[in-house]
Amino acid sequence: MNVADLKIKNLVEYKNQIYTITEIFQSIEQEYFVKIENDIHSISVPADSIRPIKITEEWLEKFGFSKTYSSDQSIRYERPESFIKYDIDLSSRKILEGLKIYGNTIKCKYIHEFQNIFSCLFGKEPALHFGYLKTES
Repeated sequence: MNVADLKIKNLVEYKNQIYTITEIFQSIEQEYFVKIENDIHSISVPADSIRPIKITEEWLEKFGFSKTYSSDQSIRYERPESFIKYDIDLSSRKILEGLKIYGNTIKCKYIHEFQNIFSCLFGKEPALHFGYLKTES
């Protein structure tokens, strides 16, 4: 992963487990590392060894989205804020897929991208349900 795309509290995958980034730092040799934590481990690893988490229907629901539309071509998820939507394009071309904020489509395929966009626009972390993270104010 590109370390420039990461920030503290991003969710990432490492060795098939989900972690939260708690620190980003550079070694004397100029290599970037991240400190990542979950309920079991707290470790520092090279930034290029972590992987992004692809947005799925399950992850959308964990971030407070609800399915509001479904057809053979697409599925729409919406948050309680009426101006935030996520469309899943079921066609092979994936032209209509992505995050929509105030009607504008934003390329967003991974959880850390959604977290970064949300926190930049609203000044807080998105709430994550089912015990992964608590809401930040």
